[in-house]
Amino acid sequence: MKQFDLPPLWLACFAVVAWWQAQVLSLGLTLAHPVTSLIAGLLIGAGMVLTLLAAMEFRRARTTIIPHREPAQLITSGIFSKTRNPIYLADVLILAGLCLWFDAVLSLVLVPVLAVILERRFIVPEENRLRRLFRADFARYAEKTGRWV
Repeated sequence: MKQFDLPPLWLACFAVVAWWQAQVLSLGLTLAHPVTSLIAGLLIGAGMVLTLLAAMEFRRARTTIIPHREPAQLITSGIFSKTRNPIYLADVLILAGLCLWFDAVLSLVLVPVLAVILERRFIVPEENRLRRLFRADFARYAEKTGRWV
């Protein structure tokens, strides 16, 4: 089952729920405005840029980007010098942007729910693995770099 327990699948499921909610269960609530569309685009774009920057660092380090696998090395450069979890942060930003883009006001509650799921299912186990593998290096890294920002 772990091969299906991937953050992009969680994001996709939450995005589908948000789209459905906007189409079927809007209850007349709306945030539709050109500024909202701009913010949505910026959030989605920022999430895509974060994902790309993180993927480039994984490639440079020649280590796995796939959760639940053991990394070959600790990445602390590039975007990882600003956040320990740029891809998970990107997922949250993208979902927030999609909720705004779809005008899925009620689904905005899914954004913190996704953040909690990502933290419990992926971040904490990954950080425990990194802590075990890279002991002092990870401790120093975690001390100076925030989990989210």
